[in-house]
Amino acid sequence: MEKGFSLIELFKLGGPFMWVLLAFSVATIAIVIERCIYLAWHDCEVASIRDKVKSYLREGKKHEAEEFLASCTHKQTVATILLALLQNAKYGENRMERAAEAEAQERLRRMENGFNYLTSLSSLAPLTGFLGTVSGMIGAFQSIAVATDVNAQLVAGGIYEALITTVFGLIIAIVALVAYNLLIQKVDKFAAEASKAINDLVPELIEF
Repeated sequence: MEKGFSLIELFKLGGPFMWVLLAFSVATIAIVIERCIYLAWHDCEVASIRDKVKSYLREGKKHEAEEFLASCTHKQTVATILLALLQNAKYGENRMERAAEAEAQERLRRMENGFNYLTSLSSLAPLTGFLGTVSGMIGAFQSIAVATDVNAQLVAGGIYEALITTVFGLIIAIVALVAYNLLIQKVDKFAAEASKAINDLVPELIEF
């Protein structure tokens, strides 16, 4: 080709399936931005709060430790988990561990909200792109069938137009997968640190 195409021209060449891919791309970007803001707003720091609570417990100040955790802002996610642990310590080891794990699971569920949509979009986008390509190829071969003079330009033009949807579908899938893996890594790191904090504090609470 002597000249390139603008994004709008490529969109038009892709056919009706490009509208579906446009919706997928908007949804992907919206979910990624919303999750990034959510995880950035909620403090996932664990070590500093765990160490503060541990120091209180070693001084025999369990009530003060509970007050400290209760005073933490709502965005300090691990505070609510450790508070559930301390508040249920009087019921025994198993009860307080279950309470902390239940609170941790709820917090992780909130952090992972929307991740399932990212995985779905990473699968649906390329499939939609392939479907658009197949549809475009059908149109290209139909044009060849009715043409009186078939040449290489006619065949190549129909094929590259059909492949546009595949390219856009794969781009959306790559963005969704990369974003998902980066976000889930942050959540998994928090989950591991929160679990370690619970295990570190349980022996301290058993002594009360």
